[in-house]
Amino acid sequence: MKFVDEAQILVIAGDGGNGCISFRREKFIPLGGPDGGDGGNGGSVWLEADENLNTLIDFRHQRQFRAQRGQNGMGRQAFGKAGEDVVIRVPVGTEVINVETDEIIGDLTDHGDRLLVAQGGVGGKGNVHFKSSVNRAPRKAGTGTPGEEREIRLELKLLADVGLLGFPNAGKSTFIRAVSAATPKVADYPFTTLYPNLGVVSVEMDRSFVIADIPGLIEGAADGAGLGSLFLRHVQRTRVLLHLVDMAPFDDGVDPVQQVRAIENELRKYDPAMLEKPRWLVLNKCDLIPEDERQARAEAVVKALDWKEPWFMASAIGRDGTWPIVLKIQQFFDDKKAAELEAAEDAAARAEMSRNA
Repeated sequence: MKFVDEAQILVIAGDGGNGCISFRREKFIPLGGPDGGDGGNGGSVWLEADENLNTLIDFRHQRQFRAQRGQNGMGRQAFGKAGEDVVIRVPVGTEVINVETDEIIGDLTDHGDRLLVAQGGVGGKGNVHFKSSVNRAPRKAGTGTPGEEREIRLELKLLADVGLLGFPNAGKSTFIRAVSAATPKVADYPFTTLYPNLGVVSVEMDRSFVIADIPGLIEGAADGAGLGSLFLRHVQRTRVLLHLVDMAPFDDGVDPVQQVRAIENELRKYDPAMLEKPRWLVLNKCDLIPEDERQARAEAVVKALDWKEPWFMASAIGRDGTWPIVLKIQQFFDDKKAAELEAAEDAAARAEMSRNA
């Protein structure tokens, strides 16, 4: 299925029902008085995160969602029935934006999260509420308020642990094939990846992580060049970035150091916080470099970049050097999880001590 990560839809909540003008008329009960009931509230429109969905492709076929109107009030102080809500299922990781104001309404990051995007109208009051000492037979009732109508944009941001960065043809798709069961398209020309691919990397039982293959970035991606402006958002939620660099580029004169700096610049322009994430360097396609030159060339690149984070040499097509990278990433997540658990236990112990003090 084609990956669709953005959609624009119109959500319309139901109007509230009108109040009723009615009078009690029964035999032997003169001047029975008003008994008009209230109108029912209109239905609202909700979004709900569902982990079983992976794309927003369904919204290419249906772009408008309308909740039910509230029923009008009736005599004998009978309230109108409230309109039914509409619940729209979206993938986990969907961000919701108001098209008119460009403001973020909410973010659905966990399965079962719900977000109200259009509030239903309120039902009008029946004439029984307008009775007073000077108006014993009010011929007045409230009208229901209209439901909210809003155009919203849905943007899906992948919830992956690891994101792959790199210029087109850096070997990202080959890398994710080598370490997971994902099968993205691989070819010897740029931009073979046209939409993100997710792969689960399993180290052993109960030890795994999710890796995302992001389409290749080029200089100017943050401003809309190439495919980057569409997919830079997907690296915002990853916890570790793997920056793949082609150590044996096909085009003569292409400097791997300049490629790294170019992508760093795009990340800085799009969201400076992404440069604060752990970012590890993978010097890929080392099998295309003479064996006696590989180490020296790799160290020269690392020195020129003044790289402080971990770095690796690999050949994704032959799976050489990929397993140590996987183990290092898994260990990073294991250590982080242990530190978070220890911090939570310490906080619970301090809370217990303060309660007993």
